Amino acid sequence: MSESGVESRTIELEYYDRPTLWFHWLTVVFVVLLFGTSLVWNYVTPRDRTWRPLLEGTHVSLGILFAGLILVRIVWRLTGGRQLTPEVGLSGTLSQLMYIVLYVLLAAESMLGFVLRWAQGEEFTFFGLFTIPALMAQNRDLAHTFEELHNYVGWAIVILAAGHAIAALVHHYVLRDKVFGRMWVRRQETTRGR
Repeated sequence: MSESGVESRTIELEYYDRPTLWFHWLTVVFVVLLFGTSLVWNYVTPRDRTWRPLLEGTHVSLGILFAGLILVRIVWRLTGGRQLTPEVGLSGTLSQLMYIVLYVLLAAESMLGFVLRWAQGEEFTFFGLFTIPALMAQNRDLAHTFEELHNYVGWAIVILAAGHAIAALVHHYVLRDKVFGRMWVRRQETTRGR
């Protein structure tokens, strides 16, 4: 392989592939929307008979999409569908640990949402298009337990995601390495003149 071929490959490895970028940013959007809808219906409109059901229905429908996204994202990750060499050293170890914990929490949050809804004895309605029936009779104690778990895991995701974002900003502004730039769509770069 020529020197320019090696250099070109190195530049390619500085960025995540497009599907990984899409999965990442779609996950960010879903986490913000799901967390936001739950905050609004719980704290802004807790007793409102119009907005609360609308927000809850939207949250449930988005949650179904989110569960599918997380499933596909995990399969993508496990099948090697990303084009980037991992970081090394303490930063790399912490990064990998953060990814594992976030993936586990994202998957757990999806499963907890389904079990919570079923323990409430309620079906899922997906944007009014179709319904997933309840799989169990209502169990208030179980529903309360899963609601608490769903809330705690949601907060844990938001806190870890904020830490993840802060770490990316530290890489960009303090360490001045290229870690932050890897999560953006790659600009067409050439190796000439470098």
